[in-house]
Amino acid sequence: MNIEDLGVLVVEDDSTDVLMIRRAFKKAQLLNPLHFVDNGDTAVDYLSGRPPYDDRREHPLPALILLDLKLPRRSGLEVLEWLRSQPGLRRIPVVVLTSSMESTDVRKAYDLGCNSYLVKPVSFEGLLDAVKALGVYWLILNRKPDTEVA
Repeated sequence: MNIEDLGVLVVEDDSTDVLMIRRAFKKAQLLNPLHFVDNGDTAVDYLSGRPPYDDRREHPLPALILLDLKLPRRSGLEVLEWLRSQPGLRRIPVVVLTSSMESTDVRKAYDLGCNSYLVKPVSFEGLLDAVKALGVYWLILNRKPDTEVA
């Protein structure tokens, strides 16, 4: 599998967090393509392949989704619930990366099928460590299931 096939969809509405995630991936020397959307509805459009995301060469399905919970239009929990109901998409690993430490959010995210729940580190070094760990585990070590419907 090529690195181009192991892209990451980052669903994040905070432009500072987007910049920090980009920097952390670059500093961690993770070459996986990053695709960013800034709200829940756009995430669903991207994953569904709706215009303007209908060209899968330009907007490929991700190998991993980093999902914030506090999003405009459709919350991260609503995106996760929708994603897990889609036969061709439900196996894509989802790591919730959010500022919420609320136990109700953690429980709900796992109930809806997230694969991991991380609270955004407050420092760049903490984010860098988290991105390195995510890269090693989810993009290198983890065995990915086929995304095709069985």
